[in-house]
Amino acid sequence: MPRHIILAIFAVALFTRLLHSNVLWVEEAYPTMAALNILAGRSLYADFWFDKPPLFPLLYTLWGAQTGALLRIAGASYITVCAWLMARVAGNWLAGALLAFFLIFDVPAASMVLGPDLLTLAPVLGAVLLRQRPIAAGAVLALGFHVNTKAVLFLPLLWSWQAVVSFVLVAAPAFLMPGYLEQVWRWGALYAQDSFLDSPWREGFAKTAGWLGFHAALVLAATRAKWDRLQLLWLGAALLCAFAGLRFFPRYYFHLLPPLCWLASQALTSASRWGRFARYRWALLALLLIPLIRYAPGYWRPERSKDLAMFRDARQAAKVIDEQAGPGDTLFTWGYRPEIDALSRLPGGTPFLESQPVTGVFADRHLSSSRPSADPAQTAAQLQRLAASKPTFLVDGLGRYNPELAITKVPALAEWLKQYEVVAITRGTVIYRLRR
Repeated sequence: MPRHIILAIFAVALFTRLLHSNVLWVEEAYPTMAALNILAGRSLYADFWFDKPPLFPLLYTLWGAQTGALLRIAGASYITVCAWLMARVAGNWLAGALLAFFLIFDVPAASMVLGPDLLTLAPVLGAVLLRQRPIAAGAVLALGFHVNTKAVLFLPLLWSWQAVVSFVLVAAPAFLMPGYLEQVWRWGALYAQDSFLDSPWREGFAKTAGWLGFHAALVLAATRAKWDRLQLLWLGAALLCAFAGLRFFPRYYFHLLPPLCWLASQALTSASRWGRFARYRWALLALLLIPLIRYAPGYWRPERSKDLAMFRDARQAAKVIDEQAGPGDTLFTWGYRPEIDALSRLPGGTPFLESQPVTGVFADRHLSSSRPSADPAQTAAQLQRLAASKPTFLVDGLGRYNPELAITKVPALAEWLKQYEVVAITRGTVIYRLRR
């Protein structure tokens, strides 16, 4: 890929992301919260519950779990790396440019954070690029597995027993980490089995059809390309990633972008595949205006977004905590409100960073539902572990949205709560402090 195109991709990615430097999206607050605890000397899984693979929060320690500009620079750099890898895999710069475009303007800005699905793209691209060196390819893909367990679905792309052995050897050590199997795999399986959608399959096919229509520039161009086994396997694995868990969040569809960008770029750079319509093939790129017009405005004035109402409340709660906190103070947030922990920068004071493992109610529904997905016996044991801890600050970030799940409604924590006094109430939180 020409250097000036790489620099242009980085510049556009950085500009768009710096517009959100004062925002912390919940999907990036979660690994930031875990990274802060790691930097504070707490052991992942053993000292605190975390339901994602280990490399995910460890990556956030590279920039000191800082938010703001550093986080945005990391995001822009990652997109640039993905574009460069895409160009190398496809053998043309257009594939990389298309991937970069969609990683910037493909979905709402809230989904453009460095989450597991986005972070899987580079290891998969790297593994495909190295497929003639199967041992290296398997090891690179295993790094993706340590960010997102879905990476295992891309192992067939390497079709080599050496790659499989290499993958297993690099992936296996994580299973030796105390708590990893329970928190990442068993809890993850429970999450995948219980979709919050009433008709998940119908929803899935509708959203997939809508995604393909929204990406008509790629899809129509890809129909004129010469498909091979690798690209078909890649598309199949990507569709499995989109359907895994039956939730169909926009970020799940990131996996479809690399093979489609490869196919589309292959067709667009080959006039012979279009026959008498060859002169019109570049007109398809006009369809890129669809995502550009739809999502580019979302980068401006993000603080006005309705999606950030809870972030604004978290910022207020973190300010209250910051004004009262001292050296050695700790925090526990009831509810899935990792922004509060990330903004306050206090380490956790319990074996849990949020309340999903304690209530058994997943965050994708707990603002409106109190139906647990986990075995009550398991959550009862987790409640006992929580009640044995004494964080300095306790924030109920859930009860003001869903009173049935307020921390005061949990009988097993009634005595524990007597140790705390309310020091502040915001629109979405009740802040407690350990009595002195």
